[in-house]
Formats: sequence, C-alpha cells, structure tokens
Amino acid sequence: MIEDIVKRLNPLPPKSKLIIFGGGYSGQRIASVGRLLGTKVLCSRRKEKSKGADFIFNMEKEVSNEIFEGVTHVLSCIPPLSSGEDPVLLKLKSQILNLNNLQWVGYLSTTGVYGDTKGNWVNENTSPNPQQKRSIRRFSCEKQWLETKLPVQILRLPGIYGPGRSAFESLLKGTTKMIDKPGQVFSRVHVDDIAGAVLFLINLFSQGKNPTVVNVADNLPTNNLEVLAFAAKIANKSLPSTVPFEIAKKTMSPMALSFWQENRKVDNKLLCKTLGYSLIYPNFKSGLEHCFSKLKINSN
Repeated sequence: MIEDIVKRLNPLPPKSKLIIFGGGYSGQRIASVGRLLGTKVLCSRRKEKSKGADFIFNMEKEVSNEIFEGVTHVLSCIPPLSSGEDPVLLKLKSQILNLNNLQWVGYLSTTGVYGDTKGNWVNENTSPNPQQKRSIRRFSCEKQWLETKLPVQILRLPGIYGPGRSAFESLLKGTTKMIDKPGQVFSRVHVDDIAGAVLFLINLFSQGKNPTVVNVADNLPTNNLEVLAFAAKIANKSLPSTVPFEIAKKTMSPMALSFWQENRKVDNKLLCKTLGYSLIYPNFKSGLEHCFSKLKINSN
C-alpha cells in the first residue's frame, strides 16, 4: 500500500513544489507518494492525455513558465538523448537556473555507470567505468547536471521491479527463460523504495546531509534463477529447464545480452546505514510477495 511508504516519511517543508520530468513507472510512483505527503507535485509526460500528465515535456513543445512558479524541487527521470545530451537541460537549463527558491535537484541515473566488476561490490566511492553505450550516455548526463552547480543529487539505480514489472509477468505468460550463468548476480530495487528514498533524501538534503551520489538498491544482489524459483513457488507455477548462458546468448537481443555482460553487486550502506533509510522491501523475497499480492489471478 502506498500509505505504508508515506507513514515512514516526513512531509517536505511547507510550500514545497516538486516538478518531475518523466512520468513513467518510477516517476508516477514518486509523484503519488509526494502528493500524499502534502506536497504539490507536477509530473510530465511526452504526449497529451497520457496517464498522469500534468504537463507535456518533449523536444518539440515549449513548457509554460507557469509550471516553474514556486518550484522548490526538481527531479529528472528522463533518459539521455542518443547524442548523450540531457533533454531537460538541453531545453530548459536557463529556466531551471533562474529558479529563485530551488532547494534540491535529483537525477535518476543507473548503476551501469560502474561497468563490469566481475561480481565485486561497488559503492559511491567506486570510480565509474561505464562500458555500455547507454551507461556512457547516463554518466555524461550526470556530469552535465553537476556542472550546473545547482544543488544536485545523483541517484544511481539498478534493475527496477514492482507490481506489473516483476518475474511474475513472464512466468504467467509462459515466456520465462531460466538462464544459467554461474557467478552472475544482479542488484535490484523495488519501485516503492525508489519513491521512498527520493522523498527521504530530499528532506535530508535540506538538513545538510547531502552526498552528491547515492546508490538506491536493496540488500540482496542475487542470481536470476533464485528470483524465478521463488516467484514460481509463490505462484504455484512450474519452471522450464535451465539453459546455459553460452547457448541462450545466441538468441538474445543486443539489449538483453548487454545486461548479462556485466556483473556487479551494488552496496547500499550509504543510503541505509549512514543516512538511515529503512528499506520497505529489503530483498527480492519481500518485494515479490508484495508484487504477487497485487496480481489479480488465481495461483492454482
């Protein structure tokens, strides 16, 4: 329940106004939590009449100056352009720089900027070494935001899951692939913890606890077979046979293959130990149990 996130958080300062660029899966969840905390939140979508579109932001349409009136916090969830440029800064940098009461700017990036560490841990002090083109573009956008000298905080996210975007979708469609790559792990985070962490970090930032980069991940990086096996057990579904990675990769899309080419564990100690955020779903098991509770199916 979204109320469970809200009751863990403190309200933002009075008269706060948050603009979210990119009202997709994570952006909408953050907006919902912000509003329940009593904050005025405006969320962009690319197209008119899209769900949750408070205003339109794309490279063709101008954004009204009214949108920026009274803005205290800005969050960008929008991926880079193919050129590596940040679309929000490319189009709206001057308006954002001219905001008089801007207290926090967040940018949702990816833990992909750390590159492949052969399964070793990465933390905020690990030097970025992006290898995939999309991660190189993300790291470029991180630098573009930091170069503005605004009160910027970079949130690096691993694989995002939640209701409607979890292991259950492929399991119920019968499209699950049990790929076995020994030693391979993935880090992940539930969408509710993205929303919770964003609002938690905004409040801490105003108190002077303002690290430039924060990893937002759960406590338990693990291999995909364990995740799928747990989901199948909950849903009372059978799983296909495992397929060795060397065979499976021959039919993978370039995008899917790129995820399997990198192996790292994401450390969340800064967020959870140093800063004190308490994860709602500390591992994939608690997260998947929540996702299953939202499925409108009969598990038998």
